Amino acid sequence: MFIMSEVIAIRIPRELKKELQQLNPDYAEDVRTYLEQMVKKKKLKHALAEATRFRNELYKKTGNTTPAADIIREDRDHGH
Repeated sequence: MFIMSEVIAIRIPRELKKELQQLNPDYAEDVRTYLEQMVKKKKLKHALAEATRFRNELYKKTGNTTPAADIIREDRDHGH
């Protein structure tokens, strides 16, 4: 399967480029991996923000957003 790819160009100081070339000739793979991780983290952060927004809306409508784990723990602690 052929995956289409794109080129991202960034400007970095010449000295940094020289250091990268000396330390790791495959820094492009490192940058690609970093960008993939960054995208995953940002997606997770966005999903968490959406969940928080949904939870707040639910609270406004119902007045209750106690997590299920808290309810179970409270019930267990009180011997029910």
